[in-house]
Amino acid sequence: MKMSGYLDPEAGDTLSEVVLSASELELRAIAQFLLHCADEMKRMGASYDHIHLSDCLKQFSDSPHLVVVRA
Repeated sequence: MKMSGYLDPEAGDTLSEVVLSASELELRAIAQFLLHCADEMKRMGASYDHIHLSDCLKQFSDSPHLVVVRA
């Protein structure tokens, strides 16, 4: 998996676009990870902080860091 993006010049360090280059299998694993994060947010409520993709799925340990935080 590879990730890149473009900064929004009007929003400081906020990305205006994220590009995810991944295989079908990687995308399915990431989709399951995102569902897991949503379940954890619901379960943990306000105590949810963040989850790293590579902590949940070791096959992404050499990939760019994808971290899910509560909005």
